[in-house]
Amino acid sequence: MKAAVVIFPGSNRERDAGRALRDASGHEPHYVWHADHELPRGTDLVVLPGGFSYGDYLRCGAIAGRANIMDAVRAHAARGGLVLGVCNGFQILVESGLLPGVLMRNAQLRFVCKMQHLKVDRADTPFASAYHVGQVIKVAIAHGEGNYVADEDTIDRLEHEGRVAFRYCDADGHVGGSANPNGSLHDIAGIYSAGFNVLGMMPHPENLIDPLVGGTDGRGLFASLVDHFAATAA
Repeated sequence: MKAAVVIFPGSNRERDAGRALRDASGHEPHYVWHADHELPRGTDLVVLPGGFSYGDYLRCGAIAGRANIMDAVRAHAARGGLVLGVCNGFQILVESGLLPGVLMRNAQLRFVCKMQHLKVDRADTPFASAYHVGQVIKVAIAHGEGNYVADEDTIDRLEHEGRVAFRYCDADGHVGGSANPNGSLHDIAGIYSAGFNVLGMMPHPENLIDPLVGGTDGRGLFASLVDHFAATAA
């Protein structure tokens, strides 16, 4: 699995993502600067990490979504290549047109940083095969604009096509109410593209891969990616 992690001015989770990829695959990812025009030859997976790209000016991810490298990312996705956007990376994906909807200010207008439970909504994708549908996992969130909003038709389409990846829940798997940390419609924590090759999610699986920091539930996402590419190479 050849992975490329894109770095924007203000990114701060690129090394966390890189470590998770290295630990899962045994290979160090390539780090790509936002001003570059091409991805490394043979790239299988592009990761847009968390942070505060361009200082979150205009809207979170709005400037990054128009960076030079995003033309190459869009072309990679159009070819069926995998793209993962985490937190600010999710914001960049919606601003760049790779995913529908928008990430708004949290419902309480406060930055939220804590451990958070998620319910796996779909597990037959390259990103989630190590999980099972309905499984509750614990990861971390750290965002001020994680409130996923889209028009009614878009939400209906996401639900009908099974494109919701994860939903916010409590430790017992109950969805809704206080288990939703930011007000996202339908408790959405992550969504897929129509081809299921692009995943955007607000929580940080890369921060829960080591028991020393509170858990390893994030490993499943990276293990799923490694298994996917191993299977396609066989």
